[in-house]
Amino acid sequence: MNLPVPRPLVIATRESPLAMWQAQHVQALLEQLGHRVSLLGMTTKGDQILDRSLSKVGGKGLFVKELELALEDGRADMAVHSLKDMPMDLPEGFALACVMQREDPRDALVSSRFASLRDLPPGAVVGTSSLRRVVLLRDAFARMGRTDIRIEPLRGNVNTRLRKLDDGAYDAIVLAAAGLRRLGMAYRIRAAFEPDEMLPAAGQGALGIEVRAGRQDMVLALAPLAHIATWQAVTAERTVSREMGGSCSMPLAAHAVWRGGELHLVAAWGVVDDAPAAVARSPLVRASAAATVDSLLQAEALGQGVAQQLCRGGAVRSPG
Repeated sequence: MNLPVPRPLVIATRESPLAMWQAQHVQALLEQLGHRVSLLGMTTKGDQILDRSLSKVGGKGLFVKELELALEDGRADMAVHSLKDMPMDLPEGFALACVMQREDPRDALVSSRFASLRDLPPGAVVGTSSLRRVVLLRDAFARMGRTDIRIEPLRGNVNTRLRKLDDGAYDAIVLAAAGLRRLGMAYRIRAAFEPDEMLPAAGQGALGIEVRAGRQDMVLALAPLAHIATWQAVTAERTVSREMGGSCSMPLAAHAVWRGGELHLVAAWGVVDDAPAAVARSPLVRASAAATVDSLLQAEALGQGVAQQLCRGGAVRSPG
């Protein structure tokens, strides 16, 4: 008697090169565990709308909605996301089943001609798609006494952004180091910003795997891929963002590291205005705390405390 062959697990993924790399990475790890796995490539609204900033067209949730529909109607069993692109609160009926070990969480300066921010010439143009990076870059340039640098929007996948740089539209751009490393493009990194220079986004460098709530079979299948220390760290970071409103239009950074048996969390909040100059009109609000963390609930408590510090320091929660 022939036993039935289990059906393949299906991973829903965006079709950008980086998203495909991430999905294929998870596919390979699951196949090493004995699972059969296939990919369902999809184009999301976030991939299609490239002429406006995410904060003006619906936020980072535009990158995951179509994937969640595939989970909901049974076309896929899981979706792999960059955690920094996942909304802080998932829709009802969905769950974060796994957080994998984090890659390099830092931001990276990419330039064909300049090795650092200080090397940029007068009137240089720096490209970024992130309001968080806009605020942090303006703060960095202000501390250098530079008011001449222009920070311009930059959308598209990693290859598109690099092509715009190489075509001369920008003197330098800022990207996530993890994405460049995953795509075999670490050689494009001229400088990696340490967190005290440019604080990363919540969840940056980590991959999260989303499933339908109640899919205990998926939770069990994904358990060997989970990295608890990363999961606790990004939970603290993402809790800060959730407590502050979790809006794509709110420049917020949060980064946690393990040190001496404690989880150390730092966050920064700022305001973007339309001024072309590098100087931020509103100073950054910073907060930090450390705690012994043994569970996701304790990580959330750490994040809630840092968010409260931000508010006491003058930060304003986003209405949504």
